[in-house]
Formats: sequence, C-alpha cells, structure tokens
Amino acid sequence: MLTDRDSLLRKLHELRSEHRDLDTVIARLADHGPSDQLHLQRLKKRKLMLKDEVSWLESRLIPDNIA
Repeated sequence: MLTDRDSLLRKLHELRSEHRDLDTVIARLADHGPSDQLHLQRLKKRKLMLKDEVSWLESRLIPDNIA
C-alpha cells in the first residue's frame, strides 16, 4: 500500500514533468514569432502555479528538524 510520502513523491514527479512540458511549449510558442499572447500568458501563469505547488510539496517532504 502506498504511504502518504509515496503519494506526495508521485505527485511531485507529475508536477515537475508538467512544468518541464510547459517550459518546452512556451519556448516553442515564443520562437514562432507573434502568437496568441493571452494563451502564452495563461501557460506562464500555470507554470508559476506549478512551481509554487512543487515548492510546497518539497517542503512537506523535508522533515522538520527543529525539535
């Protein structure tokens, strides 16, 4: 059975993968000259949200040693 830590690690892996994929898509759209700026902004916003969620998950996985 999966532990909470295992599910957090799996989710972290999924988010990092999506973040990398968005990075690739954004770079390709930017290289193709003028494109749909609204779509590009939405992709960048999603990428930032993923980064925040990755940071939050990483902080949950690091043990608190202030005990």
